[in-house]
Amino acid sequence: QVQLVESGGGLVQAGGSLRLSCAASGSIFSINAANWYRQAPGKQRELVAVITDGGYTNYLDSVKGRFTISRDNAKNTVYLHMNSLKPEDTAVYYCYGVLGHTGYWGQGTQVTVSS
Repeated sequence: QVQLVESGGGLVQAGGSLRLSCAASGSIFSINAANWYRQAPGKQRELVAVITDGGYTNYLDSVKGRFTISRDNAKNTVYLHMNSLKPEDTAVYYCYGVLGHTGYWGQGTQVTVSS
């Protein structure tokens, strides 16, 4: 059974940093491309960061310069490095990864930024 397992969320003060991880298991395929999304209470889920199989990255305007998406192919893991966190970054963060030709969602990890 293919799973994407997120970790690294938590409570942090404004200005702090967190690194989210999204690790794939149960598949013979590596993560080709991956996205990080987030959903705050009462809001729609929004796309935060993208990394393609070719290494192209793109970001939500509000996180550009603060967040970095990266991957470790040897560990079949995608990361979201979050710096200079703001209270408005508070949300459940989800990863979506494509392995082979199939996309999978992680279970989500809570990020709370206190002011």
